[in-house]
Amino acid sequence: MAMTIEGDCSLLFHPLVSGDPVICKLAGLAFMFSSSILLQILACAIYNNWWPMLSALMYVLVPMPCLFFGGGSTQFLISRDGGGWMDAAKFLTGASAVGSIAIPIILRHADLIQTGAMFIEFVSFFIFVCTVLCFHRASLDDEW
Repeated sequence: MAMTIEGDCSLLFHPLVSGDPVICKLAGLAFMFSSSILLQILACAIYNNWWPMLSALMYVLVPMPCLFFGGGSTQFLISRDGGGWMDAAKFLTGASAVGSIAIPIILRHADLIQTGAMFIEFVSFFIFVCTVLCFHRASLDDEW
C-alpha cells in the first residue's frame, strides 16, 4: 500500500500554497532537507567540533552520479537495465551512501567526535535518505 500526499495542506503551509499539491510536496521535501542540514550543523555546534561536517561532503556527492550518468532522474537506480556507465553510477551512489554512515563511525572511533554527535549525524542521514526516497516517489508521479 503506497502512501500519497493528497488533500488540503493549509494546516501545514501558507494559504497561498495550500491549493497546489505539487507545491505542498516541494515544500515538504524542502523542509525535510533543511531539517537534515540543520541537524548536521547542530551536531557540530553543540559539541563545538566541526569534524562531523565532513560527512556533509557526502551529501553533495550522493546525487552526483545520478546527475552525470542518470540524466538527472532517479529511475535508473531501480532498473535492471544499464551498461557500464549506469552500473558505475549505481556503484558510486552506493559507495557515497555507505560513506555517509562510515564517516561518523570512523570519526567516533578515532575520538575526534563524541557519541552524541555521531547519533545526531545518523538521524540527519536518516532524514536525508527519507527525503531522497520521497523525492523518488514524487518524481514517479505524472503531475511533476
